Amino acid sequence: MELKKAIQSTFWSASVLVLGLIPASTSAQNNTSYWQQHVDYKMEVDMNVEDYNYTGKQELVYTNNSPDTLNQVFYHLYFNAFQPGSEMDVRSLTIKDPDRRVMDRISKLEPDEIGFLKVNTLTQDGTPLTYEVAGTVLEVSLAKAIAPGESTTFNMDFNGQVPVQIRRSGRNNAEGIALSMTQWYPKLAEYDFEGWHADPYIAREFHGVWGDFDVKISIDSEYTVGGTGYLQNTEIGHGYEEPGQKVEKAKKGKHTWHFVAPNVHDFTWAADPDYIHDKLTASDGTVLHFFYKDNKDIIENWKNLQPKTAELLAFYNENVGPYPYDQYSVIQGGDGGMEYAMCTLITGERSFGSLVGVTAHEMAHTWFQFLLASNEAKHEWMDEGFTSYISDEAMNVVMDEKKPNPQAGNYASYFRLATSGIEQPQTTYADRYEMNAAYGASAYSKGAVFLAQLGYIIGRENLDKTIKTYFDEFKFKHPTPNDVKRVAEKVSGMQLDWYLVDWTQTTNTIDYAIKNVEEVDGKTQVTLERKGLMPMPVDFYVNVKDGDNAEGMNESYYIPLRMMRAEKPNPFPNMERTQLADWPWAYPTYTFTIDKPLSEINAMTIDAQQLMADIDRTNNSWNQPAE
Repeated sequence: MELKKAIQSTFWSASVLVLGLIPASTSAQNNTSYWQQHVDYKMEVDMNVEDYNYTGKQELVYTNNSPDTLNQVFYHLYFNAFQPGSEMDVRSLTIKDPDRRVMDRISKLEPDEIGFLKVNTLTQDGTPLTYEVAGTVLEVSLAKAIAPGESTTFNMDFNGQVPVQIRRSGRNNAEGIALSMTQWYPKLAEYDFEGWHADPYIAREFHGVWGDFDVKISIDSEYTVGGTGYLQNTEIGHGYEEPGQKVEKAKKGKHTWHFVAPNVHDFTWAADPDYIHDKLTASDGTVLHFFYKDNKDIIENWKNLQPKTAELLAFYNENVGPYPYDQYSVIQGGDGGMEYAMCTLITGERSFGSLVGVTAHEMAHTWFQFLLASNEAKHEWMDEGFTSYISDEAMNVVMDEKKPNPQAGNYASYFRLATSGIEQPQTTYADRYEMNAAYGASAYSKGAVFLAQLGYIIGRENLDKTIKTYFDEFKFKHPTPNDVKRVAEKVSGMQLDWYLVDWTQTTNTIDYAIKNVEEVDGKTQVTLERKGLMPMPVDFYVNVKDGDNAEGMNESYYIPLRMMRAEKPNPFPNMERTQLADWPWAYPTYTFTIDKPLSEINAMTIDAQQLMADIDRTNNSWNQPAE
């Protein structure tokens, strides 16, 4: 067996290991003055399923918990993106590699196919306000400034048109789902310690204010509705009734569905007249809802998906933190897979493995986006990357994939990015990437490698503790990259500023090499070289001859990185490890001695686990020349 395979097998044989939490006192913004705004929405919407127009009334109580006096507010009008000439349209027409789901489709929409949100009236505590529509953002001048600690009430009448399904939201998607209602209402923008986040909707994802939602949706009675929140009027039937409860089906005409959702930062719903609605209670008591088309070709897969979803929930509860709501819904809709509050919309005409995979990924977003809720416009890798990491770990267990390293695909994708010439730092604003391919690989793959490689640096047990402590400390708090780093530092006792900066704020790469091996005075002298700009600690493995054992015996050498100011635990306690002197980053080479003649060494390698994202692994190994 090759040395690296033997060590990989030892390292990855167990499933994800999560130990108990350690005491920590980290808080968002790293001080006791943390604050966030609060919203309470009450909305009533009336949907016309013939022309896909709807009218709405919104009452929004906004509480200013900031230390600042606010003289203006901003709303997102996301549906305005689906109009010829919008920023999303123009960006898709001009980017080098447009999203295949968008391409030039927005530019070709007819007036009855576009999306829009129009604000007809808006008042603040009864006083009419002046406002201006700027694409997908409503700019509002306040009648009265909102002082710190004060609340104000906005009342709005609005109307909208659901666009033809193109990106995330829309009507009549490719699988025939009538309504995928995401980002469908005027939504107040987030204001935090950095100021307003009134970002235009160009293609990327979202940021929002936590609050309570009370939503009533009037729609033709043959439609079944599912999404965010708890249904208040279960007497309408459509599968919401409890087992054994007889419910008279809704009669022709319209019915109003009433949902409430506590402490969420968005509200999503989907509706179709042909939904099958199933329920399953998971081991933690969470009621899992499944809405999917009455299509004989997919029913078996959707039935089999349900126990797998319960297993995924249990995995995330154990390895990240407890899911805090009473229900979660998996809904056929949208244009692929997208996470929302208490639910996800996924396309459903897939193989079973793909159906479980997309559910695993979108469900994992609940923890990293809808409970931690980092700002995806600025730090998209914190959500997409961490979600990719944990969902790949979950799939390896739930689907019994038996992958030696569940993150291998993310590493391979990152290597392609790092050597492509198109990589930009992860601090790039999500909409500012020159190419969609660079955004995707950076957010998803490089973001996942951030965590996997952190496990290499601080040790797997410390990584598992870090993930759980990070979630426990920062759920409902909109954490920033520094918050992740500080948790990892407190868990591990190591200094990690260098890692956060190099990995996320630069495109520096890692490349360590075995530069020279020779025998000197009966001992083996090894010289390593740092060829890349990014520093790392080095795990070095040696396979030595061991009598009649043809495969030999493995030994390890650990070279700490000086600026870490600490050393990680031995990843293989049963393997002898020699800790060598620190390697200061500025020194391009490092020489050490193995107390054995070269003739007794079979092979040597840097990072046999392949957890260090070394972009050139061809120079990481040395093998005894064949006789």
